[in-house]
Amino acid sequence: MATILDGKALAERARAEVKAEVAELGHPGLATILVGDDSASEIYIRRKHEAANEVGIRSNDIRLQADTSEDELLDQVAELNGDSSVQGILVQLPLPDHLDEAAVIRAIDPAKDVDGLHPLNAGLLYLGRPTLVPATPIGIMALLAAYDIELSGARAVVVGRSDIVGKPVSLLLLQANATVTICHSRTRDLERETLDADVLVVAAGHPALVTPDMVKHGSTVIDVGMNRTDAGLVGDVDAAAMDVAGHMTPVPGGVGPMTIASLLRNTVRAVRLQRLAFEFPPT
Repeated sequence: MATILDGKALAERARAEVKAEVAELGHPGLATILVGDDSASEIYIRRKHEAANEVGIRSNDIRLQADTSEDELLDQVAELNGDSSVQGILVQLPLPDHLDEAAVIRAIDPAKDVDGLHPLNAGLLYLGRPTLVPATPIGIMALLAAYDIELSGARAVVVGRSDIVGKPVSLLLLQANATVTICHSRTRDLERETLDADVLVVAAGHPALVTPDMVKHGSTVIDVGMNRTDAGLVGDVDAAAMDVAGHMTPVPGGVGPMTIASLLRNTVRAVRLQRLAFEFPPT
């Protein structure tokens, strides 16, 4: 039976640390923008603000109508960029189809980009000089470190290639000296790849995509999936894989709490970077 990687307990400790830092920094501000009324996004935004308020971060919850124009959204982002009381900006994704997500992300001041998605922040991560990195990958790395999972020389397989999880966590694992393979919907014989993994990160958004017979005995499994089904909330890895893995995150209670805690850490990091007059090269 796998040792459970308890993200909830670790996140509680992280929040306590952030709360002490926030008080020292004078209670910085985090602004979120939600366009439309997507129910899942509503839940995520509410949890982010609850967590921010809990640690003393001043939160600004901006809601825009689903038919908001791109110019109106960009104007809102520009206003927050120039607001000295706001140190972190997050635009909740996905956006409605008529809005260009890439253009909106590029418009965010990279020094306030607590989602770590601005091309400059993504480029710095690629170069091995991470500044602001997406919260879920940071949370994953914190979990692995907390449970002393050896990464140097390990074979790591990441299932999923999104900009917010798959790609950045692959780079972080590579920087930790793991040998990294990225799998996706076009991967041939996924089972052959996952069975080779000492560390398996699954972020595909597909319920129970990875079954127990696809997991290497004694490996570490990080299940990023949060899929709402008739049977309740399930991950991308069949829960029965607990009987095969050496370490595994539960769903819920694994990666999810660490993502929120890491967003709070990113807000603190953004403040410190701004106060150090961190100079970003021209975009």
